[in-house]
Amino acid sequence: MAPVIRELNRQASVFEQLVVATAQHREMLDQVLSLFAIRPDIDLGLMQHDQDLVSFASRSLLQLSHLLTDVMPDAVLIQGDTTTVMAAALAASYHGVCIGHVEAGLRSFDRNEPFPEEINRRVTGCLADLHFAPTERARLNLLREGVAEDSIFVTGNTIIDALKSIPLEGAFEDAALNRIAFASARILLVTAHRRENHGAPLRSICRALKAIVERFDDVAIVYPVHLNPNVGSVVRDELAGADRVHLIKPVSYQDLLRLMDRSHLILTYSGGIQEEAPSFRKPVLVLRQVTERPELIEVGGGKLVGTDTTRILNEATVLLTEPVEYERMRSAQNPFGDGHAAERIVYELAEHLCRPRKPIPAARHRSYRPVLSELAATNRVLSHQAVSESAVPAPIDVAMCNVDD
Repeated sequence: MAPVIRELNRQASVFEQLVVATAQHREMLDQVLSLFAIRPDIDLGLMQHDQDLVSFASRSLLQLSHLLTDVMPDAVLIQGDTTTVMAAALAASYHGVCIGHVEAGLRSFDRNEPFPEEINRRVTGCLADLHFAPTERARLNLLREGVAEDSIFVTGNTIIDALKSIPLEGAFEDAALNRIAFASARILLVTAHRRENHGAPLRSICRALKAIVERFDDVAIVYPVHLNPNVGSVVRDELAGADRVHLIKPVSYQDLLRLMDRSHLILTYSGGIQEEAPSFRKPVLVLRQVTERPELIEVGGGKLVGTDTTRILNEATVLLTEPVEYERMRSAQNPFGDGHAAERIVYELAEHLCRPRKPIPAARHRSYRPVLSELAATNRVLSHQAVSESAVPAPIDVAMCNVDD
């Protein structure tokens, strides 16, 4: 959401935004807020130790409902598929507030993978008024679900905007990463912590990683291990002490991007990494049976390999021994955006809230800032309240409810 927040700040004459954090994932949230220099206007601080989905969902729905009663914004913008997103959409719907869903329309068509994200997406898709889809496939998913065509806008994914704004030169923030010999080994970056993979699937993944370094003496693995004990205990049991396997603490977002940039191959469950990796020209082996981002597979930048030890080892071996196949995958163009998604989202939001719809400009990649300036200059910026007789435009109130994502 950071690029959208930044773009709305640029259009302060049109929008008055309120940035809200539920702190669903406190540690992850704080380092991202620092990186993008975002200070929430309201931090609900809802995270609790060892929280479960039901308790967090109920707390967030209640607190966000109270907040909407106090603020009464013209619109709520939410991004992604967290429980915060679902709760914010439900609360806004109960209050009759316009809902804009950023990263709309992603579907794996399996409610259990990823869980609960697939459920959160579907619920939010039923409630949203404006659907900012990252790709054409996401738009088609929404149309198949009966979403009105004129409420769907293909914008690209804001994650591409974000990564293009982050400098990656220089040393890692994590000293442990600076001790790894990136220049003398082919580095495999691994992230695998999702609850769907806990237990036997994660153990199978770890055994594949160990087999890879045993087969290739010029390969090293960097694995930021999630703090969840269901992950750490299995990973350490299988990989602690293995030669050239670096088990490190979770890294900052900036260091994660540096790792992608400097790695040779990526093995991951992460949806965000699936979107980012093509920008770094790095092949991805997706440690899942299905993905809500099939565009990566379709353009040839990734392969679904699941969690079977033999399958992972074989697919990694192909990319480590066949230069033609490796080059084919790394040459895939990123299908998730061009770095201008936030501009498109803010433009469409202004079009919806400020004046009747008109045809979307053909050159979607151009900057929409002149159009927004025109809206403010012509006093056509309206809030849900009555326009005063002085004809001074009231800024549109936009509450941002999930910088946690």
